[in-house]
Amino acid sequence: MTATPPASAGMLPEPSILMAEGAEIATYEFGPAAGVSRGDLVFCHGTPWSAQVWAPVARALSATFRVHLWDMPGYGRSGKGVDVPLDLVTQGERFARLLEHWELANPHVIAHDIGGAVALGAHLRGGSQFASLALWDVVTLDPWGSPFFRLVAEHADVFSALPPPLHAALVREYISGAAHRTLTAEQSELLVSPWIEGEGQAGFYGQIAALSPEHTEPLVERLHQVRCPVTIGWGEQDPWIPVEQASRLQEALPGEPPLTVLPGVGHLAPIEATEPVATALAEWLAGAADQGASASA
Repeated sequence: MTATPPASAGMLPEPSILMAEGAEIATYEFGPAAGVSRGDLVFCHGTPWSAQVWAPVARALSATFRVHLWDMPGYGRSGKGVDVPLDLVTQGERFARLLEHWELANPHVIAHDIGGAVALGAHLRGGSQFASLALWDVVTLDPWGSPFFRLVAEHADVFSALPPPLHAALVREYISGAAHRTLTAEQSELLVSPWIEGEGQAGFYGQIAALSPEHTEPLVERLHQVRCPVTIGWGEQDPWIPVEQASRLQEALPGEPPLTVLPGVGHLAPIEATEPVATALAEWLAGAADQGASASA
């Protein structure tokens, strides 16, 4: 039985844990109270986030859709063991297997940050079929990765040995720097806490070290092969991935997808501007659902 989401819009229900290719994956599912769903939505998060980054939007859309979220291995409440591969190719393969586990043959997929590369990998390399794809502030086109990101990737062992209080301060500053609007204490804690408890410190630097533009370059070459309707969303003040990449991505994808740019919003649009993001997605999904119904008629 699917757990009922808690009252707080910033929280997710307790996860179900499944094993996939040797890795523990925390998954979350919930939907309309009446049980009548307009379809399935699957959310993919980025780094250094977890499914919590999509929680407020997912709860808003769950009034009419059944929603599925997951913490990628290495993130959130999924396994963070040192032997768990965290590269983008492997995460894309896991996502394709996860869709099979959920028995979702044609879901709507909503992705943020490296979740965009993961979703595109499952679609373009793994053969997963999507009803539609929404890409918000995604990692795909070059360049990506801040100077700090590249510094950590080159010296992960050194950063992993930082005293815990210094590490915690660094993570808080890094995460707050992604947003243009100031995060609340609750929002900050939800995003920071997985990285400052247990294996979190080593995991934080390990996941950065595992990410490489070499794994997105082949996807960029195949963007013209995307086989579903796509929409793009971006924070106009995204300090990590400049908004000009949104227009470049729009040009690279088939059919010149619609683009939503939110002024006064940074990289964390799903949290900074939950209502505008949820509204834009609801409008997009209504059109995509109608298009799918027409195509199958």
